[in-house]
Amino acid sequence: MKIPVVELSECILCGVCVEVCPEVFLHNPADYIEVASLKYYPEEGVNEAIKNCPARCIFWDKG
Repeated sequence: MKIPVVELSECILCGVCVEVCPEVFLHNPADYIEVASLKYYPEEGVNEAIKNCPARCIFWDKG
């Protein structure tokens, strides 16, 4: 299964991924972006977040 990953060292915390795909990406209590633990990740939504991320820090991990 492919799993989305956010490279936190490159993330600028703009929140675009949360806006585009809130079922997968969220701000955690420490105000970092977190990937929800899901059995299935909606490929279209994650790809849209990848495409719109200004820091280019989101990618698929093939697991």
